[in-house]
Amino acid sequence: MSGEERRKEIVKLLKSADKPIPGRKLAKRFDVSRQVIVQDIALLRAKKTEITSTNMGYVLSKKDTVSRVFKVSHSDEQAEEELKLFVDLGGYVEDVFVYHKAYGLLRAELSIGSRMDVEKFMSDIRSGKSSLLKNVTSGYHYHTVSASSEAVLDVIQEKLKEKGFLATLTDYEPVDFSKAKEKK
Repeated sequence: MSGEERRKEIVKLLKSADKPIPGRKLAKRFDVSRQVIVQDIALLRAKKTEITSTNMGYVLSKKDTVSRVFKVSHSDEQAEEELKLFVDLGGYVEDVFVYHKAYGLLRAELSIGSRMDVEKFMSDIRSGKSSLLKNVTSGYHYHTVSASSEAVLDVIQEKLKEKGFLATLTDYEPVDFSKAKEKK
């Protein structure tokens, strides 16, 4: 199989996947090294294929979805409930980020689309020496959530409000987070 054929197959696999595909699995599938897959992904991105690298693998950006940023606040014990609320109502949690007065915007990719993803994430948090990102800003944090329609996002917003998880913006926070500068 040529490199071009392999890259077409990688795109097909990512399109049909319902969760991120790790690079090692792609390498095994195509009987190449992990480094070859990294190079293939770089070449695909150079051709404007929107592939995101997450801690759980590669995902292809979905054009037929809408997204919204939710500012939320809750206890550590409620983190699992919050994430399950998103996915149970049809949301896909793309990331988590905080807006810190001193450090600016700090963001981490999550790629959580199912209860199984939530359980894996929570297991990783519980078994590690790290804590939830929200803890650097007294519990306040944001999630970019995508879904199949604005109506789904509206239901998610209403449920967050009902649970008391939805928080209001303060005067120092930027309204358009896509334009906020991330600290490197």
